[in-house]
Amino acid sequence: MKSLDKKLKIITSGKYTPAQFILADAKDPDYAFGVRGTGAVDYTDQSGPHRSIPQFRDSIKAIVKQKQMDIMLASVYNIEALAAEGVFTKSAVTPAIRANDTTDIWLPRGGLYSKEPSRPWRTASLAHARKFCDLGLYSVTFNNDLDHDYATVEAYARFREDAVKNKFRHFLEVFNPNAPQNLDPAVLPFYVNDMIIRVLAGVTRAERPAFLKMVFNGRKATEELAAHDPSLVIGILGGSAGTTRDCFELLHQGEKSGARVALFGRKINLAESPLDLVALFRPVLERAVTPAGAVKAYHAALKAKKLKPRRTLDDDMKITEAVLEGYGK
Repeated sequence: MKSLDKKLKIITSGKYTPAQFILADAKDPDYAFGVRGTGAVDYTDQSGPHRSIPQFRDSIKAIVKQKQMDIMLASVYNIEALAAEGVFTKSAVTPAIRANDTTDIWLPRGGLYSKEPSRPWRTASLAHARKFCDLGLYSVTFNNDLDHDYATVEAYARFREDAVKNKFRHFLEVFNPNAPQNLDPAVLPFYVNDMIIRVLAGVTRAERPAFLKMVFNGRKATEELAAHDPSLVIGILGGSAGTTRDCFELLHQGEKSGARVALFGRKINLAESPLDLVALFRPVLERAVTPAGAVKAYHAALKAKKLKPRRTLDDDMKITEAVLEGYGK
C-alpha cells in the first residue's frame, strides 16, 4: 500500500496526527508555462536558459528517491515516461497526472488567456492514462459568472462519469476566481467554500474526490470548511514562490487551521536546493522546528553546500504573503 492510501485511511477515520499529513510535489508547470515551466538551469537567473525535459525528469526522480513526498503530480507525458522507467514501482510515492487543463492556467509568453473567466478543457485521456496511473487532479475555477460556471460544473460531471468508468481516482483543485464578477474580496474566501460544498452536495461516494487542493484563504475560511465537514480532506496549494518563510508558514498555518494535505509546486521547483527545503517540511509540520527556525536551518544547509541564496537570511525570514500575516489574531 502506498503511503497516500495509508494516511488517507487514518485521516478519514478521525485518528489524524501531524505524522499523517500528506505532502505532494506539483511538477506539472508545463501545462501552464510551457518551456519556462521547468525552471532555469541557473536558479539565480530565471530569465536564462531553462532546464530540458530530461533534466526536469531527473529533478522528479530525486524528489521521489528522497522519500518525503506521498504524491508526485506531473503531466501525463512525464508520468508515463517515468512509470515506464519503473520510478514508482518500488516506491511509496503515488504518481498522479493533471487530468484537465482549464484556460486560466494557459500562461504562454505573450498569452492573455488567464485574464478571461476560466473555461473548462481536458487534454488527458483517462482510458490511456489508467494504464500507468490511477490518480489525477481535476481543476475548477468559479468566477460568479453563470455561463462560465455552468460550463465548469457540466464538464466536471462528465469527467466524474469518465473517471468511474475507468476506475480512476481524482482530487479536486478549486482555484480562487481568476476573473471574478461583482465579488467583494472580503467575501471571496467564503464564496469559494460555499461553491465547494454546493458542487459536492450532489456527488455520491463513488464519485467524490479523495481530497481537495485549494488556496489557503486564511485561518477563518479554512477552519470554517474543516469544521463544516470533517470528512472532507482539505489540501492547500503553494501558489507563488515567495520567501522561504512564506513556504514554512504556509505549511504550519495551513495544518493548524485544518488542512491535511499540501501540494507545492513553484515553492519547491524554484528553490535553491529543493531537497534541503523538502527535508524541513515534516519537522515544521510535526512542530519539531518553528517556521523561523526552519528558515535558519535551510540557510545553514545552503552555506554548507556553498550555494548562493537568492535572499539574505534577514530578507528570507520575512512573511510577504498577506494571508499569512497576523495569524491567530
